[in-house]
Amino acid sequence: MNKQLVSRRQLLTTAATAGAAVAAPLIIPASALGRGGAAPPSDRVTLAGLGIGNRGARDLDSFLAQPDVQFLAICDVRNERREAIKSVADKKYGNRDCVMLSDQHELWARKDIDAVLIATGDRWHAPLSILTARSGKDVYCEKPCSMTIAESRALADTFQQLGRIYQAGTQRRNGANFVRAVELARSGKLGRLRTLHAEAGPGDRWPPATSHDWLPAEPEPPKQVVDWDRWLGPSPWRPYNSQYIQGRWRGYFDFHGGGILEWGSHTVDLCQWAGDADETTPIEYEPQGMGANTPYSIYCRYANGLRLVMRDKGFLGLGSCHIRFEGDAGWVETADGGKIEVSENLRGERLDVSPDDARQATTNHVRNFVDCVKSRKQPRSNALAACQTHIACHSAYIAFQLGRKLTFDPATDSFAGSEEANRMRSRAMRAPWRL
Repeated sequence: MNKQLVSRRQLLTTAATAGAAVAAPLIIPASALGRGGAAPPSDRVTLAGLGIGNRGARDLDSFLAQPDVQFLAICDVRNERREAIKSVADKKYGNRDCVMLSDQHELWARKDIDAVLIATGDRWHAPLSILTARSGKDVYCEKPCSMTIAESRALADTFQQLGRIYQAGTQRRNGANFVRAVELARSGKLGRLRTLHAEAGPGDRWPPATSHDWLPAEPEPPKQVVDWDRWLGPSPWRPYNSQYIQGRWRGYFDFHGGGILEWGSHTVDLCQWAGDADETTPIEYEPQGMGANTPYSIYCRYANGLRLVMRDKGFLGLGSCHIRFEGDAGWVETADGGKIEVSENLRGERLDVSPDDARQATTNHVRNFVDCVKSRKQPRSNALAACQTHIACHSAYIAFQLGRKLTFDPATDSFAGSEEANRMRSRAMRAPWRL
């Protein structure tokens, strides 16, 4: 067979034409090159979201404000939330690139995602965090971070074993006024620390006890609108009611840990930090003020004698989520309002925190997480710190439910002499979900 011959002149002409096409100018957005204040692609943390509602949207705003974060995908069981978050992301980037997913397995399979923001309801926090870490991604998860003592420990163990980065959404660890109060407690200026006070959910609005009732059944919407089975996730099955997905899941045992956990995940967390107790928990829990009426409290004691009091009344009215640290030489108290009050002998201390600085807690917390994703250092609200805080809160709630003093061993996560309390350390998960 004759072969078609190509002259050298024809070959050079073809090459020149191809070269001209390659050399033609390309229009590349400056942001893609790291100009205009944007980080170059090699320095960006790519992010996706799982279950972004009201609180999660505030977290996302802080993430989107970071020049080295790029939000790629939203996964949610509710179509209206998928569309709402996609709209926010697309508006931010001036494109239509944010991907909407309804199944978290699709998100886990993506290799272009570094980290995941988890802001579902409480029932999903620990299982999703653990499974996301197993998929090779870092996690920023809203609080409360677990539903049981067993979930708390599984969370800490998983992130330690896999070397992933975890930041609990306990943003007050990066709130200027709370940081200042903790610094005072740890500096020795209060003298020897004696008692840490953590505001628990005000019983008239956030009762410690939860309900085992169900809301009335309603017709279940199409799966594309709300995937009810996936919304329930590891929780026991119950019939659909639209109020659950609108936030009325709080207060029900299957979905919520009650006011002690809801608020304690904020305030006990700061007490643990101030008391240098991020690797342990109190060993005694004694409830007082039982029943439906307030005030109520749980008196706790650490092995070193330091006391922790979870209570819903008796603070100075500085806002929500009060903490108070008392030593033998003084005290300090602060809350979400940003103001810091101290004992008379400490009035000369520099305590100024501007309202603007106090309001930057979430943004600072997100920044701490992003920096640690890059450096692989542990963030302030790492998995072990979150684990121990939540174990303390779960133990307090178990003591409250049983109405008696309990003794706890932090080395084994078990209660001494109480089979009933030990059975309450974990819950069965609805198949196919498991830790």
